[in-house]
Amino acid sequence: MVVWGGDLDKETYQARIDLFEAENPDIKIELQLIPSDQYEQKVQTMIAGGDGPDIMQVAEGVNTYSSKSQILPLDEYAKDAGLDLEQRFGPVGNLYSYEDKVYAIPDRSGAMIVYYNKDLFDAAGVEYPTAEWTQEDAQAAMEKLTVAGTQWGYGGAGWWPQWWSFAYQNGGQIIDDGGNPTANSPEVVAALQWANDLAHVHHFVPTAAEYADMGPDMGGDPAFAAGKVAMNTTGFWAIGGLLEADINWDIAPLWRGAQQAVSAFGSGLAISRDAADPAKAFKAIEFLTGADAQELIIDKAQDVPANLEVQQSDAFLAPSWATKPINMAAFGESAEFIFRAPFIPQWNEMQAAFNDNLGTFWNEGGDAQTELDKIQTQLESIITD
Repeated sequence: MVVWGGDLDKETYQARIDLFEAENPDIKIELQLIPSDQYEQKVQTMIAGGDGPDIMQVAEGVNTYSSKSQILPLDEYAKDAGLDLEQRFGPVGNLYSYEDKVYAIPDRSGAMIVYYNKDLFDAAGVEYPTAEWTQEDAQAAMEKLTVAGTQWGYGGAGWWPQWWSFAYQNGGQIIDDGGNPTANSPEVVAALQWANDLAHVHHFVPTAAEYADMGPDMGGDPAFAAGKVAMNTTGFWAIGGLLEADINWDIAPLWRGAQQAVSAFGSGLAISRDAADPAKAFKAIEFLTGADAQELIIDKAQDVPANLEVQQSDAFLAPSWATKPINMAAFGESAEFIFRAPFIPQWNEMQAAFNDNLGTFWNEGGDAQTELDKIQTQLESIITD
């Protein structure tokens, strides 16, 4: 079983494997941890050499593997095991699908959430955020929470999970249901322009230059921890550091647009085509994504378990490691409106098209329609090829 990550990830996966082996002494799993920046290349090399792992961690690039038949469809295994993906995982149950077949079982899946500084909200007389906030409500709060040159209402939305969430809230899609790119649709254009204007027109978000003035490696996460921005949108991983920060904070679901939509951060477990015994590999995956094994993910503060039963449990809602009350229910509430990101086989090329074209736009401002028209042309070429 190969995964990526650091020491905490290795410890948590091993604890879950130990639990599985204790109940299934006839099956042994050897865990191999690969650094994130080397993972895809090493796994591709393993598979190309006919020595792919039995079980492998996948995320946005899942269909780089499935489109080449490097991992196995799991629908029949799930059916035989009586595993109802929607019941166990909610909207993300079929997230790792390609051409109507499931290629990975969700393992970790936490929605992007709003971190907010309660003291700054109280001082500005602003009500705390909820899932019922609209984009207009969020912008109005940002304005009240901004003190020119010293404090900003929001950390910004220059990362794809952030501004794509706004696009899907508007009813847009980056890739439509037929597999065609729609990056320059009015809904997507409006989302990108709004995200950019928050910094360069309204000045409710620090610009790249203002972040640079705060110090090296500054962005939304460290600026929020330093009390420089009143709201930040990111994932579960920020909680650990904030427990040590000298600010009074909590979390809430992301606001809405014409509809509710939010991105999720996570990964799934797949079976490579080289697996010695796919049935045993799936038995392990089914166990590792079950409630008992998934509870270890939150017990060790590694991530948000994909299993909804665990997300709704006392172990998750009041974790033993939390040194202050945290609205952990925000994750479960958000799970109801996670949008399905387009995990196309050309995921890396698609991301490069956005990153290569939007750098100056994010740094200096600009016209979203112009930039997305260029990206749309590139995506049409990438996906057609």
